[in-house]
Amino acid sequence: MADEQNQSPHRGLKKGLYVIPTLFTAANVAMGFLAVLASIRGFHTSFTDPTLAAHYFDLAGLGIGLAILFDTVDGRVARATRTATEIGVQFDSLADVLTFGIAPTALVYGWAFAGVFTQGTFGHNLSVIFLFVFLMCGIFRLARFNLQSTRPRVLAEGTAKLDKKNFVGLPIPPAGGLLAAIVHFAPAPLSSYGERPAHYYSYALMALILTLAILMVSKIKHSSFKTIGSGRQSYVLILGLAAMAMSMFLYSQYALVVIAGIYVSHGLIWLIFRNISAKLRPSATDD
Repeated sequence: MADEQNQSPHRGLKKGLYVIPTLFTAANVAMGFLAVLASIRGFHTSFTDPTLAAHYFDLAGLGIGLAILFDTVDGRVARATRTATEIGVQFDSLADVLTFGIAPTALVYGWAFAGVFTQGTFGHNLSVIFLFVFLMCGIFRLARFNLQSTRPRVLAEGTAKLDKKNFVGLPIPPAGGLLAAIVHFAPAPLSSYGERPAHYYSYALMALILTLAILMVSKIKHSSFKTIGSGRQSYVLILGLAAMAMSMFLYSQYALVVIAGIYVSHGLIWLIFRNISAKLRPSATDD
């Protein structure tokens, strides 16, 4: 009885804090689940009412976009409240498989490939293969991240050490988010553009999907933005977030594509810039 009386009154509150990140992860799962359902509805209505189909595809894309917000918040909340757990990491990764792996592939398949290519044709089979490669690379990316986060010493030999400032490889949320942003930019089914343009757009989309898959399993570093927001950077962060929020509210179709495209490409651009700088540096010293 004495031990029970001596327990801190904040102990129950501390336990309750562990639920908060889980709620955001559950919201992430809900958005992915609803995006899949909206993609199915969009595909079925694309043959009879392209306008209604565009509405469903747009809802699916926005759902994936909201899931990125929930996925970002749950990690920051867990770190801020010191409630990060190993099971939370696994739960978050399983949620990401659905929301940023299965949901974007279902959306792109219904919005583009299923209506453009007849089943069994070369284009249809190739699109299914590329979507499967995207999904598998995304799952591998999540598995590698989990190992680097929970067991960095095991992977220290021959593998890049865990870097809080950067992600090794393109994370799956921005990869799936870029596909969702493209659909949000032009939600009308690709089949409504005509046979020839739809085929061109579909093959270009396949090239993008393959590129995203390669970036996810690569070792190209992408900024995690986990360390910004302290000191003077906090003011810049607040202004930047406010500008992004306003642009997404007023011009979401353009802003989401631009933001997602910049993040996806910035790792590769920074790698090219570093390599060029490294080659120019010795020549400058020789002079």
